[in-house]
Amino acid sequence: MKKQIKTTLPSISSGALTQGYNNSDDIALTKYITEIQKFPVLSAEQEYEYATNWVKNHDNIAAEKLVASHLRLVVSVAYDFKNYGLPVSDLIASGNMGLMQALQKFDPERGFRFSTYAMFWIKAEIYETILSNWSIVKLGTSANQKRVFFNLSRAKRALGIMDNNLSDTQTKQIAEYLDVPESDVEHISTRMSARDVSLNAPMNTDSDSKDILSNMADTRINIEENIEQLEFKRRGYESLRKHLSELPERDREILKARRLSDPASTLETLSQKYGISRERVRQIEERAFNKLKSAMLADSNQPKLIMDKKL
Repeated sequence: MKKQIKTTLPSISSGALTQGYNNSDDIALTKYITEIQKFPVLSAEQEYEYATNWVKNHDNIAAEKLVASHLRLVVSVAYDFKNYGLPVSDLIASGNMGLMQALQKFDPERGFRFSTYAMFWIKAEIYETILSNWSIVKLGTSANQKRVFFNLSRAKRALGIMDNNLSDTQTKQIAEYLDVPESDVEHISTRMSARDVSLNAPMNTDSDSKDILSNMADTRINIEENIEQLEFKRRGYESLRKHLSELPERDREILKARRLSDPASTLETLSQKYGISRERVRQIEERAFNKLKSAMLADSNQPKLIMDKKL
């Protein structure tokens, strides 16, 4: 969608509308705000005329005038979200893109002002930018969670709640106030109070303090131990295959069906298959298992490898 907008409005996307991008410097931001104040505020009649020319004739000049007159609206909305941890210039840039999307979809014949319609798109784009940059873990995936994220502080002020760690009662009060499930309030409140921390951040304020990553225990298995375990298992599997093949065919099939299959076959099923009693099936299974166990123990210098557990 954004690429389509830039293609449709080349003069706008390359002009004043995108000057908010990548300007985190306060001087550049101040200059940008000063510049957009020069664009005149349109009357309802002018707004309708420019919007109609754009919709019907794709008049880029009319579109530029319509959008430029609302750049100060984007700045105003962006400053409402300045406490969410992102540079205001980034919020303005996102809001400007929302303004361009509003222009693409605006229908002047519906009878309402462009600013009213554009407000929705500006906020939507800023919402997405904040949520995408708040945490490396996706936050606020549902409409209710987004509602909690952007209205939690307001709800707490309205209810006189000062605590960061909400009690069950406070969670319920906020959920009722915002008309959302309590689980969403609890989830978002917890996530907002626990921001991401870099593993390269120092443990404390000392200049020679080690970073968090350096103090984390290495839980990876020792390479030599890993190789030894793999070799141990390989020999065990080879011994199992070898001695299984040495069993009589019926004994081998019954043992595999009873102890090496998931789910294991029942005595009743095997008794019907081989035409013998269930007790006889059990005896064959036990005999085959003991033979296999003895043969594998003879192959190994570490008896615990083989038969501590049922195969």
